[in-house]
Parts: sequence; structure tokens; C-alpha cells
Amino acid sequence: MSSGSLALVLHAHLPFVRHPEHEEFLEEEWLFEAITETCLPRIAMMRRLVRDGVPFQLTMTVTPTLCAMLQDQLLQERYLRYLDRSIDLATREMERNRDHESLRRLSEFYHTRLSEGRSQFLESGGNLLGEFRKLRDAGCLEIMATAATHGLLPLLQPSPPAVRSQVLAGCDVYRATFGADPVGFWLPECAYAPGLDSVLQEGNLRWFIVDAHGLIFGEPRPQRGIYAPCYTPAGPAAFARDRDSSRQVWSATEGYPGHPDYREFYRDIGFDLPLEYLETANGGVRKFTGLKYHRVTGRDCEKELYDPSAAESVADAHAAHFLEVRRQQMNELRALDFDPIVVAPFDAELFGHWWFEGPRFLESFIRQAAHEHQDLRLTSRGAYGQPDFQLTTPTAFLASHPTQQTLMPAASSWGENGYLGVWLDESNAWIYPHLHSAAHRMTQIAQTHAANDDAMTDRVLKQLARELLLAQSSDWAFLMKTGTAKHYATKRVTEHLLRFNRLHDDFARSEVDEGFLSNCEWRDNLFPDVNWRYYLSC
Repeated sequence: MSSGSLALVLHAHLPFVRHPEHEEFLEEEWLFEAITETCLPRIAMMRRLVRDGVPFQLTMTVTPTLCAMLQDQLLQERYLRYLDRSIDLATREMERNRDHESLRRLSEFYHTRLSEGRSQFLESGGNLLGEFRKLRDAGCLEIMATAATHGLLPLLQPSPPAVRSQVLAGCDVYRATFGADPVGFWLPECAYAPGLDSVLQEGNLRWFIVDAHGLIFGEPRPQRGIYAPCYTPAGPAAFARDRDSSRQVWSATEGYPGHPDYREFYRDIGFDLPLEYLETANGGVRKFTGLKYHRVTGRDCEKELYDPSAAESVADAHAAHFLEVRRQQMNELRALDFDPIVVAPFDAELFGHWWFEGPRFLESFIRQAAHEHQDLRLTSRGAYGQPDFQLTTPTAFLASHPTQQTLMPAASSWGENGYLGVWLDESNAWIYPHLHSAAHRMTQIAQTHAANDDAMTDRVLKQLARELLLAQSSDWAFLMKTGTAKHYATKRVTEHLLRFNRLHDDFARSEVDEGFLSNCEWRDNLFPDVNWRYYLSC
């Protein structure tokens, strides 16, 4: 009988948010929450699995913007300040709740968790990317490359050099960060359009992931549905997302995270307690603290107190259920007489941020799957049975299954309704003419100075590339659409384009204000070696 494979893929991304011009900046806490709730727990989980000799394979991304922030000394210092404030708040909560046993225990739970996270961060020297690299070198983690600033590539296609620069600059950051050439590439928002395969081929990338309908509606139709990769005309292989696996884990209504015993994300003491009491931790504004005392409980009812032990038991049960469902799925697919692969990609922030018990679920699933494989007993046929499936990575699967069908995937994304409506509607469409105009100007000025190698030209063109790349981040259009940080997103796009246009125009007149250039470099200091020559005509 054929063998089945499961590839778990975690996409870790945040837009570049760094404001040295302010002593405190609320949106920088997006990074601090991600480190505390998802990054550190994920590293600790994989370390435990390696320590215990549990075989596993995971695939993940760490986007170039997230890499830049994790490596930034200023943000590391601010993260420790954030942690110290959180630990101080948990300490005060233990005292405030001293006469309420259940709340006191929850306060102690958070104090311990935050203190252990602080120790873990310091033990790594703040080098969390180095920890991922060690796990990669241990053979249990594959790290993918992705676009430089998570630009939505199909919407940038009117300017082919803009797409090329997003892809190739992203690969350069990968090499600088992880010391190797990338093999797989995460398309931001799994957004594909015909022609992108040629750009990926130029980057010597071997595979990428599309949503299910991107492969199903490919030309010609895939012979094995979404359960085998297909090569594109330019070369790189397209794997397809298995929506059933994703929905079961991701959906708060249909999936596991909505269970009544899990922690309630939206109930936080930052909104429950008096602002005067929270001032030292919250800076005088209402915001999430990470200290959440209630569980999901149910809809339209009083939230009950959270029990971490009960939630862990539910996570273990859900992991067992997910394992059983995947076994059944694989057995059905294996009967079709080919080696299927189920690809299950998720936003990494699901595991720990939105779904607090997510890391526990993931670790429990991996341990149970490994235990089942190791303890496989005699089957009814009297011979040793074959595991229903194995954890793998797309790279490993292609290496062992190099012969696959060739087709052209269809335009698609994993966004709402499967296309690009989230990032292109009446709330955000105004940005694209400006982005396309800036990309055109960038291409022209790069061509004009292609033979110029003086230091000032290089500085200006590098900064122009940074400002344009940052303006192209898909996060800004998303935040405008959802309204969660509409004004901040609008401000970011506008300011990057204003800085781009001023630098461009000053340089074209040979009137560069070096003070302004230095200020731009100080503010937007990512990608020190960005290659502006990628904007030369393809």
C-alpha cells in the first residue's frame, strides 16, 4: 500500500514596526506579544521534542520584516522593558488576588510563565533566529523564504520589477539570516497569479503553496487533486492547502479553538480593571496585558474562570482527535494507489496568541503521532503494519517523489472568498496607483544610474528601495479593510511614499538633503544590503 505524508506549515509574520522617534509606541507591542505568546513557546516546544528524542518534521517561515525586528537591538531592549512591566503587573495581581484562591493561582500561573519566558529570552542572548537555525540544523525544521515585506505579489504585477524585487530581496535576507539558499517560498496570503512561477524560478526556488482552488482549477486539471504537488511551466512545484485540516484547527466556530474550556482571548484585565491601577503597565491607555482570567465558556453567558490544567487536557484530546481524523483521511487517500501529501499551513500566531493552548495541541499531536508509529504492532495480516502517515516537509516529499504532473495553477489566495478582495476594495484601492507610480519611478531611476557606483548614489537608491518595499506591505491594505488599525496603516503607506518621493525628487535634482537621508535610514533601518539593482528591467 502507498504511504501518506502530512506537512505542517507555520507562517510567522509581522509588518515592520519600529519607531525610534518615540519612547513608547503601542504598535511595537505586536512584536512583543508575538515573541511572548508564540515565538518563545514554539522554540521551547521544539526543544523539548528534540530533547526527548521525538522524531518530527515542521516547516515554517520567519518573514524578512520579522527577522529584522527580532535582530534589532532597540526592539530587544524595549521587549525586555515590556516583559519587566508585565511581570511587575503579575506580581501586583498575586497580591491583589491573595484572598481569592482561583484568581491568585492564575496570577501565579502568569507570573511563572512570564518569568520563564524572560529567562529563555536572555539565555538565547536575544538571538531567537539563532534558535530556529539550530533546530533547522538538527534536521527537524525547514525554514522557507518569502517576499521582502509581504507584498501581495499579484497586485504588484503591473510592475514586474516590483515583484522581482520583493522575491529576490526576500531570498537575500533569508541567506543572510539562515546561512543557506532557500528551497521553498511562501507566497504572501498564498496569493498566486500566472507568471509568478517564472520569478520564483529566477530565485532558484523549488516549491510554493497555493490554496486548494489554485490547484484544482489549474490547467490542465490535477490528476490527484490537492494531494500531490504539480510542477509549474517555469519549474517550481505548487503544493495545495488542505482546507479540512486547516478549518478544523483554525475556525473558532467549527474548529477546536472555540471549546468552552479554552482561554478567552478578548477578556483581559487591561479592560476589566481601573486604569489608574494599570497605568504603570499600560501607559494610561486601555490595551491587552496578556493576563486573562476567563475561559470561552459559551456565547451570551457570564464568562467563568480559566483552568489551565483542564484546558491542557482538552488540547490533548483535540490532538488525539486530529490524529485520528488525519489517519482516516490518509487511509482513504492511500486506497487510490499513490503516495498522498496533505499540506496544512497556518498563521503561526494562531498557536499561542489567538489560541492560547495551540502550542500544547501541536506538541501533543506530534508526540502522539510519533508514539503511534513507534508502537505499531502486528496487523491482522500477521505482518508489521505501516504507519498511516508520516510528518514531512515539502522539500523532503519532492526529493522522494520527483515525478509529478505539470500544470498552470489558477489565480487564487487563501483570503476571504479565495481571491484578493480583502486587499483590493473601496477601503484600500486608493493605495495601488501610488504604489505602481513609485515602482515605475524606482525602475526608471535604477536604470538611469545602473552604471553609477558612487557611495551617495548607492545610499539613496537603497533607501528608495526600502521605502518602496515597506509601502508595499500587504498588512496596510488588510488593516484598512478590517479597520483594526486603519489610521496607523494609512499613515504608514502615506509616510513611506512621501519619503520615497522626496528622496527621489531631491536626487533627480542633485539636491539630496543628507540630514533627511540619514533620518530615513535611522527610521527604516532594515535590509542594510538591499539590492536596488533588482529594479532594473527584467
